[in-house]
Amino acid sequence: MPDQDYKAKYNQLIEDGFCVLEDILDSAFLNELREFTDHQTAEMSEDEARAQKSPGSLLPVMNDEIFARLVAYRPALKALENLGFHDTKFSSGYVISKPSNTPRLFWHFDWAGWTHPFSFEKQPAQIFLMYYLVDTTRENGCLRVIPRSHIEFNSLHDELSPAHTPELRAAEDMTLPDFQIRPDEVDVPVKAGDLVIGDSRMLHAAHANETDQRRTVITLWFHPNFCDLPEPIQGYIGRSRRDMREWCPELADELHALQPYYEGDEKPLDFLRVQLTRESFEKGIAEVPS
Repeated sequence: MPDQDYKAKYNQLIEDGFCVLEDILDSAFLNELREFTDHQTAEMSEDEARAQKSPGSLLPVMNDEIFARLVAYRPALKALENLGFHDTKFSSGYVISKPSNTPRLFWHFDWAGWTHPFSFEKQPAQIFLMYYLVDTTRENGCLRVIPRSHIEFNSLHDELSPAHTPELRAAEDMTLPDFQIRPDEVDVPVKAGDLVIGDSRMLHAAHANETDQRRTVITLWFHPNFCDLPEPIQGYIGRSRRDMREWCPELADELHALQPYYEGDEKPLDFLRVQLTRESFEKGIAEVPS
């Protein structure tokens, strides 16, 4: 694993909304994950593939022990520590695998806690860790991001459809703004085994896969500095979930340490998909949908 300039990477994550850590995943584990996910996606039915035409797949990671090993993967957790994060917790993740000749992934953000003012601060309450299992390029569907859209209003916020609807996932209308090339977007091509870390509030998407090879990424959601988050957000993140020790008994202690718990008295923040506006960013809070 090469030396990383963690201070510069941290600053990029906080200011731009993303950074890339090179060569985090070792080759043996990378090959194991590639073989496993290839088998997983090959078992998808035609109806499942049709319903997920834009992302390719959305397969939950918590059904298989191999992904528990990835969640508890020490080099990545150490990298988060080197970035300056502590008390990092895990909540969820998916295998997102674009088959050959499939369309763009729609623009979206993953965070749903915008009705709390902390969501408009620079510090992230949720980050994604993306492990690409093949080298990515514009041609095979690399990540696209809009820098600073996690902390600043972007005109695309006004144009987006509600995220992750069946219509968007099935790519029923490719003329929507959700699928278009943006003048301020940036491509993030990476090598297999690199780790992309991004703020879940950031607007991101992916190019179409125009090659004859599958392009797979495993996306995991973590919550750095969990104990420092406002209690309603802790409650939202730590709401009742499956005991992660049952996921992989061999890693029970490591997974238990990564599971978010909240035992306070504050009402958990509601999970809400909201329409962000310029006023939301100016006021530092989003309106609750009526």
